[in-house]
Amino acid sequence: MAKIDKLIVTNVQALRSKYGTRGLAEVSAAVDAMIAADAARGLMTRLIDLSSRSQMRAVRAKAVLDPDVRKANKDAIDAAYRALMPDYLVILGSVDVVPHQSLLNPLYSTDPDGDNDFSVGSDLPYACEAPYSRNIRDFRGPTRVVGRLPDVTGVKDPSFLLHLLRTATHYQTRPRQADDPYFGLSARVWRASTALSLRTMFGSDSAMHQSPTEGPRWSRAQLSGKIHFINCHGAPAAPEFYGQKTSNSDDFPVAHDTRHVQGRIRNGTVVAAECCYGAELYDPSHAKGRYGISYAYLDSGAYGFFGSSTIAYGPSSGNGWADLLCRYFIEGVMRGASLGRAVLEARHNYLLGMSALQPEDLKTIAQFNLLGDPSIHAIGRVPQALERTKIFQKALADAGLLPPGRGLRRDRLLRTGLLLSDTLGSVRHAARQRPSATVKDALQASAREAGVPTRRLRLSSFTVRDPAAVRIYRRARLERVPPATVHTVTGTLRPKDGVKRIVVVSARVERGKIVRLRRLHSR
Repeated sequence: MAKIDKLIVTNVQALRSKYGTRGLAEVSAAVDAMIAADAARGLMTRLIDLSSRSQMRAVRAKAVLDPDVRKANKDAIDAAYRALMPDYLVILGSVDVVPHQSLLNPLYSTDPDGDNDFSVGSDLPYACEAPYSRNIRDFRGPTRVVGRLPDVTGVKDPSFLLHLLRTATHYQTRPRQADDPYFGLSARVWRASTALSLRTMFGSDSAMHQSPTEGPRWSRAQLSGKIHFINCHGAPAAPEFYGQKTSNSDDFPVAHDTRHVQGRIRNGTVVAAECCYGAELYDPSHAKGRYGISYAYLDSGAYGFFGSSTIAYGPSSGNGWADLLCRYFIEGVMRGASLGRAVLEARHNYLLGMSALQPEDLKTIAQFNLLGDPSIHAIGRVPQALERTKIFQKALADAGLLPPGRGLRRDRLLRTGLLLSDTLGSVRHAARQRPSATVKDALQASAREAGVPTRRLRLSSFTVRDPAAVRIYRRARLERVPPATVHTVTGTLRPKDGVKRIVVVSARVERGKIVRLRRLHSR
């Protein structure tokens, strides 16, 4: 069997239920056109129907007859992946065709003043070798290059999906230019954090816009940069992102709006959005018929949108959590990585900075998903001199070799993911654990400093499970790693217009002392 470079998985039964026989035929024709275009680029692409008994039997799996059953989808996709070992995995359809996996949010609180995301909608498990689970900690070692080409949740017109497939079919890789313009947008309260991200990525923060007072009526010229980096507030089922002047302000002006994105961006734009719910694939009937911003970008020709399905977090200054994951993604894209590889490497870089994952780390790694074809190279990498020679090109054609380095990169990514899975510790809820009075006072004082009254704080405690540390410390002949606990307090500042501002303070405690104190703010 020929090597499969790109595997598309979808549920044809679910697509037929949405679009009928005629609409399904249009989607199938568009997929065939994309497969032909991939072949012209040197990619062997295959589509597998998760609802087909014969196709799933061929990969030793059961057909997915009910698209809402998440375990069935995870098992089926894992089986198809292992049977074909593609370099790219494409999920075709929104969450009513192939669902996000529903992972338990370790920061979840029933308290109205807490993080009320009971679960995190995530494509991370599809990128991991681990079997079905609802615990994020089981997916801390991603190895696969994955992205999703979504249709519109709950909508029975295939036009959006057809347009998205045409974009993926006809995309063109552009060369990297040292002075490429970008569009940077920040809530004013986080301007220092956003400026640091922009300087790190682009060498300058001169193109950063702030809300207030800028937006949302952006001109085509302002949106002309093909890289967009957005650090604003978001809300569930909202077609807008919001600004904020200061941490004490309860005014959230609209900073970015689908009405002023649609048709104004350039074809080939790539977006990273830190905003809460920035990539939520909601049914537009929940927002008076208005699509989310991620849909507006994709419908306007964007190649990819990297964003969160739920409440996301970052610091008020400096970089961390959502800042880092989004920044790593954009840096990978600008180096010439495919969109999907940029996501996988961003996840690796984020995880490699840690030894044990705290609850806020777990939620962050799970909630960011790629909307777009993961095989797209929006920006070309700089080839080595040898690759430009006729001798190299002839050898490549004669031997039928993979594009330079892809096989080696996939091997490295697999090794890195498995290494992370084997060596990273993580937290588990510990209902009976309680912080000392000193630790509790420090948590509450930090939250009060951010404006959350003590009466609005909810305390949670966790133990750190890190079996790899014992082996590592023994091998390095170091003192045994001390037991650790993590304690968090979560509270909400006064919400307005559906924008919920959550503050999370976490403390890692070893031998009764705080060894790390963090404070995060919801985006």
